[in-house]
Amino acid sequence: MAVAVVAAALAGAAPARAEDADRIFDKSTVWRPLTPNDKLVVYGIDDPAVAGVACWYTQPEKGGIKGTLGLAEDVSDISLACRQVGPVQFKDKLGQGEVVFSERRSLIFKSMQIVRGCDAKRNTLIYMVYSDKVIQGSPKNSTSAVPLMPWGTEPPPKCADALKK
Repeated sequence: MAVAVVAAALAGAAPARAEDADRIFDKSTVWRPLTPNDKLVVYGIDDPAVAGVACWYTQPEKGGIKGTLGLAEDVSDISLACRQVGPVQFKDKLGQGEVVFSERRSLIFKSMQIVRGCDAKRNTLIYMVYSDKVIQGSPKNSTSAVPLMPWGTEPPPKCADALKK
């Protein structure tokens, strides 16, 4: 009963997912004879607050019985690449370190987060992916930068102008 209460509280405390990630493809890394293999899976997301920017991340997914049942804790090794894919338009004001995307990496205690910031001096959006645990965080992370460039004849917007004051 206590575990259910803690799980419900933690689920409510987790940041909301911006949207579901698109599964692009996977590659098996560990063959398992009777259950699903361990895999590296590539996902794509669009930044929900910045039109024209997309990110792709690769994460390991456990197979086996625990993985099939959703009980395996996935490791924190996640890579990230973000790019400008069209004209950039800010839909909202941005906060430094704001969560762009979040998902659970274990049944209760671990999550993966992609956060965004603005390097105003270089007019570049910076994205960082990391995993965290309720009790102890993870130093494993990956960073990607998206310099805002002209698209067509339009000059690029300034990320500093989109920052919350």
